[in-house]
Amino acid sequence: MAKAMASRFGTLICLFLIALSFASADDVSLDDDDSSPNIPGCNNKLQLVKVKNWVDNVEGESFSGLTARFGLSLPTDAAKGLKLPAALSSPLNSCSASSKLSGSIALSVRGDCAFTTKAEVAQSAGAAALVVINDEEDLYKMVCSENDTSLNISIPVVLIPKSRGDALNKSLVEQQRVELLLYAPNRPVVDYSVIFLWIMAVGTIIAAALWSLLTSERTDERYNELSPKENSNVEAAKDDSEKEVLDITAKGAIVFVITASTFLVLLYFFMSSWFVWLLVVLFCIGGIEGMHNIIVTLVLSKCRNCGRKTVNLPILDEVSVLSLVVLLFCVAFAVAWAVHRRTSYSWVGQDILGICLMITVLQMARLPNIKVASVLLCCAFVYDIFWVFVSPLIFHESVMIAVARGDNSGGESIPMLLRIPRLFDPWGGYDMIGFGDILFPGLLICFAFRYDKEHKKGLLKGYFLWLIIGYGFGLFLTYLGLYLMDGHGQPALLYLVPCTLGLTVILALVRGDLKELWDYGSESPSDLNGTAGEA
Repeated sequence: MAKAMASRFGTLICLFLIALSFASADDVSLDDDDSSPNIPGCNNKLQLVKVKNWVDNVEGESFSGLTARFGLSLPTDAAKGLKLPAALSSPLNSCSASSKLSGSIALSVRGDCAFTTKAEVAQSAGAAALVVINDEEDLYKMVCSENDTSLNISIPVVLIPKSRGDALNKSLVEQQRVELLLYAPNRPVVDYSVIFLWIMAVGTIIAAALWSLLTSERTDERYNELSPKENSNVEAAKDDSEKEVLDITAKGAIVFVITASTFLVLLYFFMSSWFVWLLVVLFCIGGIEGMHNIIVTLVLSKCRNCGRKTVNLPILDEVSVLSLVVLLFCVAFAVAWAVHRRTSYSWVGQDILGICLMITVLQMARLPNIKVASVLLCCAFVYDIFWVFVSPLIFHESVMIAVARGDNSGGESIPMLLRIPRLFDPWGGYDMIGFGDILFPGLLICFAFRYDKEHKKGLLKGYFLWLIIGYGFGLFLTYLGLYLMDGHGQPALLYLVPCTLGLTVILALVRGDLKELWDYGSESPSDLNGTAGEA
């Protein structure tokens, strides 16, 4: 019983952390600012700029900049980009007449005068372009006003981060030859990584729902491989109430969402690298449990005798050798991911741990009926929309997106999401989906599968297939909304809840099953025990 209670507590922790990643976070578009006046020559589209650099003919790491609302636009092709030697403006702020800069890219610092003044001074000195070093890492939108003479500016003007600019400045001060290549490649409307992310999300739910077909005879053993062996008669006599299954209640669903909102606000105000490290540790613990469960279950389903060889260990006494070996492998895998989580390939380990965790959670937590599903998903629906779209009215930015980006976390990011690199995007980055956007609809879909199985409904006459189709279509709408809103993070449950819960209610009304589904299983002993466990 103690083991079951510990497992339920672990499941609640997993669901609690997963709530932090409801939003399908993406880069915020740079083209959504309408604060600058609509003046000819002063309403240029803001472009992200790829800046390549060479110091004494040795190519350095490229970085990003941002064009101004005024000046000449940059080409999108690197072959047609502007590659010229860099030279420091004199004075460095480029606010007064400068020495000749003919045939070079002028480098100046931000401050002391308007951006347009700096551009005019650099242009009059013969510079082919102006690169302004910002006084902070975040890029700032360089705009102009009605009183500016920006119509006369015919050179590109680019703002770069402070750290990158300081490095270039240092090289020039040391009399090193610095060359810059400026161009603004277009971001593709659709990256094929979205397709793979869609497959991972839908596939995770299908695998979790169908998992019981493979493991139905070994439900108890898969969670007890590390515990001392018990008499087979005792195992057979166990009541369903001792199985490690958590029935979610309507009250628990409401409390969960309120608690998650409180915790999200705390994360927003007190986000730090050490706190993200704590989330990483919890994620690894959940991932280890999930991966161990999946590997052991798969091996035992194919080779039942593989788990019979045991070894005696202190405290644990008799332990399955198979389970011990798998556990050591899972721990090593999670530790390796945590150590290398900032590398370009770390997304593979994160996705593997995340998928294993979600499949296990969907086995351990379940919705008893549509009434509880409606409470949980409707609360999550409001939660998602409020913290993405409404919270900027209170906090001046989207709390959900700020937390998902890892603002004020020292470069760390919350690991409770699936991500895959953009394959054909010159700017790189990742397409992501939060665990909550998979788990909460997944709980409903797994319930539909159990209902269809218990009532022996066919594929077309049941609910499982239609909910999978609805979920896949909801994900499609999520990414369609993402692109239509210029990459602004979308609350995925805005689309997923109507396409799953809404579809379930409509189908049940048409088929006359709504009353049965609404109170389904409410009087079963296992549900009562599960509810008591929640309380």
